[in-house]
Amino acid sequence: MTRLLRTRLGGRLFALIALESILILGAVALAAWLRVGADWWLVLAVEGGFEKALYVAFVCQVCLYYADLYNTRIMNDRRELFVRVVQALGATSFLLAATYFWFPTLIIGRGVFLYAVFLAIAVVIGWRLVFDWLSSRFGPSERLLLVGTSAGAVDLAKELYEMRRQLGVEIVGFVDPDPSRVGNAVFNPGVIGTIDAIPRIVKEYQVDRVVVSLSDARGKLPMDKLLEMKLDGVSFDHLASVYEEYTGKIAVENLRPSWLIFSAGFRKSAWLAAAKRVLDLVAASIGIVVAAPVMLLVAAAIRLTSVGPVFYHQERVGRHGRLFTVHKFRSMRVDAEATTGAVWASTDDPRITPLGRVLRRTRLDELPQLWNVLKGDMSFVGPRPERPEFVHQLTQAIPFYGQRHVVRPGLTGWAQVRYTYGASVEDALMKLQYDLYYIKNLSLALDLYIIFSTIKTVVLRRGA
Repeated sequence: MTRLLRTRLGGRLFALIALESILILGAVALAAWLRVGADWWLVLAVEGGFEKALYVAFVCQVCLYYADLYNTRIMNDRRELFVRVVQALGATSFLLAATYFWFPTLIIGRGVFLYAVFLAIAVVIGWRLVFDWLSSRFGPSERLLLVGTSAGAVDLAKELYEMRRQLGVEIVGFVDPDPSRVGNAVFNPGVIGTIDAIPRIVKEYQVDRVVVSLSDARGKLPMDKLLEMKLDGVSFDHLASVYEEYTGKIAVENLRPSWLIFSAGFRKSAWLAAAKRVLDLVAASIGIVVAAPVMLLVAAAIRLTSVGPVFYHQERVGRHGRLFTVHKFRSMRVDAEATTGAVWASTDDPRITPLGRVLRRTRLDELPQLWNVLKGDMSFVGPRPERPEFVHQLTQAIPFYGQRHVVRPGLTGWAQVRYTYGASVEDALMKLQYDLYYIKNLSLALDLYIIFSTIKTVVLRRGA
């Protein structure tokens, strides 16, 4: 897994999930005590009672996850938190009741289940409030000072400000080589000193890292002065590295090729390539078998509801710029681009058929691409393949856009689970930042995380 997922947001969420699981098990134990009294421990000790309690906790955690209750922004909204917890535990009750109907041996004590549901609601909501209080009480775990006021530095400050409590980070301010700018507002906060004041600011504000943009430093900042501070113990880091670490994407604007060349990552071993291909073959084969009945129903529905072929075949750009034909269920009218040529899709696109809207929302139109994965044109996880007409346009407009073609395109990807659907140059730029992050941190663990997140995205019907 990536450094971001291991250390920053991931560490806090893993702690939240682990402690929440323990509390849910505690709620089951308390429910047993309320139901049977002093002999409550027998409920967990005999006939696999503890394993049954673990199953209750597992189903509960899955429902909390799919209710988006591990989304850091939703965790801050107490009203939304309460509504989603009740919805998640309602879904838990439904799933457990269905399970108990088909498999009565999984029931954990007569009457214990009902008590456990209400106790779990109270425990989860109470724990979330305590967790939020603890996060705010103990403050940030890392304090950053930004050198320069470039667009990249301001973008980083904005990104971190939105997630400062969950990430445990605080921007103490900006420094600028121009003394006249001291006191000026940049974002939240503003310019608090000049380059010469960095040692004083580091001590006064207990700064952990001084973040420098190379685009600001080259020809503008006194590198000998920064080197002197570095030798005196001040910790410096490159803005692009910090941006990647905290946001899960690589900022390509003002990014220099030297950072890509000398930074860690972009490792492509033969073992990883082979393992990834095996994962593709296994996942695509299982997917085709499991989805075959659904694909037959979709094909029949398309045939009955609109004029034209069932499948849509289109050229896309693959690995190393090689063209291949992607296969999808047709979701647009047959003459969708007869007069316009290749154009971006848009919200409420009139070219999409009524059934096509459902297929796109549920991602069912993508199922035939499993054949592309089997053939080797695509991978299960990777940057989404784009049309040649758009690739030519985007390569000219966006720096480093061509680098996304060093790996096979994917059925799903890091950009798809981290960014909403978009169809413009600006959206392509944002998705490229996530694609470069994926390529830089390529691993099986990241692929599995993306696949799991994609299931959640489909279930919640996002980003279509």
